[in-house]
Parts: sequence; structure tokens; C-alpha cells
Amino acid sequence: MTRQSLWRPTRRRLTDTLLAALAPVTVCSIALGGLTTWTGAGKAGSPARIAVSNGRVLLPYGNNTDTAAFFDLTNLGGSDDRLVRVTSSATGGEIALSRHRMADGGTAYKAEVASTALPAGRELAMSPKGLDVTLRAESRWSAGDLVPFTLHFERSGAVKTIAVVVRPSDGPS
Repeated sequence: MTRQSLWRPTRRRLTDTLLAALAPVTVCSIALGGLTTWTGAGKAGSPARIAVSNGRVLLPYGNNTDTAAFFDLTNLGGSDDRLVRVTSSATGGEIALSRHRMADGGTAYKAEVASTALPAGRELAMSPKGLDVTLRAESRWSAGDLVPFTLHFERSGAVKTIAVVVRPSDGPS
């Protein structure tokens, strides 16, 4: 009768087992670190949900057809978004996002901006002293007229809204 040898751990067997277990643990740790960074940077969570309210367009003064529109934007979602463009079928010419800037000597000017951020859970109130939408009135508007707009967001897509035409004295401050 032969005697069977008992299995005995050797240094090589223990090293091979440890290395085999270390590979998946390392990959899982790297994946967990990446997901933690992604979540910490605000890229995880619910998608952006944009609410647009309080749309106003200033009534052009005299023979001038250039004017500005203002909206209150709220991101009710869990992810950041960006307003990239505004369009309207009721205006003539270009529509642009612009920001009020101060120059040397206390003079002010409008600078066109390509887009503006709307962080998750935040609100943005457009005003003549900050961000606004510059446009050209296509026809003669009267106070109380409604003007349709579409605000285009990077992640949320297009949001249709209306703005009421108001006299400059009744507009945002």
C-alpha cells in the first residue's frame, strides 16, 4: 500500500495564490476610485432638469429695434448643464447671449458670450447688469405682447418658453 502525500503549502504556491487574488482587488480599487472622482466632480446623479420662468423682453425705444430679453433659469436636476444658444421665430437678425462688462473710466459695454453654466440645484436670474439675451425686434411690439423663445442647453436640449414685452421701466433691474 502506498501512502499518499499530504498537500503542503509551499512558498511558491502561496505567492501565486496571493498574486492571483491581488489582480482583481487592484482592478476593483481603481474602478472605485474612478467612480468616486466622477461622483465628486458632479457628473453622477439625476440628469439636469431646467425650468424657465419670468421671461421679459424690453420694449424697443423710439426707432431702435435692438433690445434685450431676460429669463430666470433654475436647474432642478442633479447634474450641471450649460445654456449654449437662444432662438426665436419672432425676432429679426441675430440673437446672442451677452454679459454686462465694466471698462476703465466707469463705462459699460456688452460682451457676447458663447455659453453660460447652470450648475445643479442652482438658479440664474438674467438682468441688464449681468447676463442677458440681445436681439432685434422683427416688428413693432407693444407692452404685453408675447414672444416665443427656445433656449438650447448642452445636456437638456431645447426648452420652449415665452417672454412678455415690458416697458424698460417695468423690466428687470
